[in-house]
Amino acid sequence: MTDQPLAGKAVAILIANGFEEVEMTEAQRALLRAGAAPKIISPEQGLVNGWHGTSWGHYFPTDKQIGEVLAADFDLLVLPGGERSVAKLAANPHTRRIIGSFMDAGKGVAAINHGVQLLAVAQRLKGRTVTGNEAIRETVEAAGATWVAEEGQNMNIDRQLLTARGPEEVVPEFIDTMLRVFADAIEYRRQLQAEKAAAA
Repeated sequence: MTDQPLAGKAVAILIANGFEEVEMTEAQRALLRAGAAPKIISPEQGLVNGWHGTSWGHYFPTDKQIGEVLAADFDLLVLPGGERSVAKLAANPHTRRIIGSFMDAGKGVAAINHGVQLLAVAQRLKGRTVTGNEAIRETVEAAGATWVAEEGQNMNIDRQLLTARGPEEVVPEFIDTMLRVFADAIEYRRQLQAEKAAAA
């Protein structure tokens, strides 16, 4: 694997006010190091406000408004947690469209903590195995997912989908796993396209 396994890949990071700052910034840094081009997608205009610990954190510039975005413009998707952010995104009709398109296309998706709940909003969890913040378990299971409940298993990989529990101490492991899952997802998509081209 090269030093930049995601070179040139466009990554959507979907957040609203109240997202978990550490989950977003650590993912963003790792993606940049891996050669990817992460973009912050949000319903917020201009700036989006993070949540850090027990209070509001920093403001971050948004790259695109959620209503202007197509999944086709991106290779990979990151869904950080943060209850306020997730609640706002869950109420936005574009969230379902964007996440659904990523999942349908077999693109890499990484969700952590409360961010996993957005997969239920997109109605793409039937037959999938996931984990996340215990508070969202009922919602996720109601959407058709199997919940991973083993003690000590902080994350789960189901094909091109990575889900992780949080809390903050899980973030480094989540980031390392995310980069691996994303590299595999890129290769999977490349093979899929090669097979389609060969069959045409």
